[in-house]
Amino acid sequence: MASELTRRVAVSAVGIPLAILILYVGGWVLALVLAAIAAAGAIEFYRLARQRNVRPFAVAGALLAALPVLLTMTTADPETWAWRVFVAAALLISAAAIFARGVGGAPLTVMAVTVFAALFTGGTLMYAMQLRLMPVPSANIESPWVGTALLAFPLTLTWMGDTLAYFGGRAFGRRKLIPSVSPAKTVEGALSGVIGATIVGALYAHFIFGAWLGVPLGAGLGALIGLVVSPIAQIGDLVESLLKREAGVKDSGTLLPGHGGVLDRFDALFFSIPVTYWLLTLVL
Repeated sequence: MASELTRRVAVSAVGIPLAILILYVGGWVLALVLAAIAAAGAIEFYRLARQRNVRPFAVAGALLAALPVLLTMTTADPETWAWRVFVAAALLISAAAIFARGVGGAPLTVMAVTVFAALFTGGTLMYAMQLRLMPVPSANIESPWVGTALLAFPLTLTWMGDTLAYFGGRAFGRRKLIPSVSPAKTVEGALSGVIGATIVGALYAHFIFGAWLGVPLGAGLGALIGLVVSPIAQIGDLVESLLKREAGVKDSGTLLPGHGGVLDRFDALFFSIPVTYWLLTLVL
């Protein structure tokens, strides 16, 4: 237990400053990192599927997952192009299943899992780049910190909400949330996470967006976004737990020592990042 905690702390001590640097640099550096994360997450998804004797098209799916993120750097309308790419990929993968899987190779499941995993990771992380590139003409400074703060917003809400849910559950947890999916999660912990994310959203909007950067998002709207995003992020966590339960594994991967795989670390962010983007496009 102590060694696992040590590994988690060590990874976080290196990872958090590195993540802030990558967010600040943005551009192709951020796009390539996010594309790699999307591809790695898809591969882990396919590994879970193989535990159930399903053989997705892993290489094609990983490349498909990376593509939406990269489109944000090559086109002014990445969402439209990503939709076209996924439709074309669905057609090509269904055709490939005729020859590479056949009737006995669970073609229906293979096609669905291959496309869905790429959409689940790459289609959602595309919005991370959208947040980093979002123009805010009313901001009082022109700085990479504006885009950095926009992208860091859902990350902060998600991770702080998760941390406060953990400690709230440890301190007050009595009633299990969904024990068949995640035995450790409690109703009280989930509520602690929502309350914490709401407070963090208000503070972030007031001090980071308002007082520092002049982004017109008041504490009230920040709190409202935190209130909406936190339960959605928790659903993302539960979805990944559900997948691991079906696959019969503890972690989705071993990429990050003490933290599991990409899906283990980004499960909630796959949900919170696009939702935050949609909410911010409504209010900014």
